[in-house]
Amino acid sequence: MEGPRWGTLIRGMTEKVGEIGRARVAVTLDGSGECNVATGLPVLDHLLGLLAAYGSLDITLRVPPGGADEEVASAGKALGEELRGALHAPQVRGHGSAAVPADEALAHVALEASGRPLVVMNVDLSEARVGGLRTDLVSNFLGELAEGAGITLHVRLIGGDDPQHVLEAIFKALGEAVAQACRPRRGKEST
Repeated sequence: MEGPRWGTLIRGMTEKVGEIGRARVAVTLDGSGECNVATGLPVLDHLLGLLAAYGSLDITLRVPPGGADEEVASAGKALGEELRGALHAPQVRGHGSAAVPADEALAHVALEASGRPLVVMNVDLSEARVGGLRTDLVSNFLGELAEGAGITLHVRLIGGDDPQHVLEAIFKALGEAVAQACRPRRGKEST
C-alpha cells in the first residue's frame, strides 16, 4: 500500500507540498471527507475528522511528537496556512456560516477570509477536560488556525453542557463554514 501523499489539490490546480513548521499537511477541497491525522492528541484527531467530514475535505496531517501545547499550535497553524490560498482565492465566496448540533450541544461558526486573524468566542471550556485534553487547547488551535488562514472566526455556543459534544458541534460547524467559504461565487456574488 502506498504511503500518504503530502500534496494539495485544490479544484484541479497543480499539486504542491505543504510543510508548515514541523507539521506536514495536505488538504483536498471537494473531497470525500477522509481524514488521516496524527497530532499526538486522539481527541484533536477525532475533532479534525469531524471537520473533514462536514467540510467534505480530505485532510492528511502529521505533527511530530512534542508537548500538547506545541502539537496543538503546530496543527492549527499548518492547517490554517494550507487553507489560506483556497479561502482567499478571488473566485470563491471567502465567507461561510453554519449552525450544527452534536447531541444536546448546538454551535454556530461564521468565518470570513478578512486577512485580519481574529477569534471571537462565547465558549469557555478552560476548566473542562475531554479525553485527557485540556479543552482550552482547542481555543489555541482555533487561534492558530485563524492566524495561519488569515480569517476572522466567530464561534457561538447556542447550547450544550457536555464538553465533548460542545467541541464536536464546533468542529462540525467549522467544517461546513470552511466548505461554504471555498465555494465559487455565483451570480451577483461574482461581480
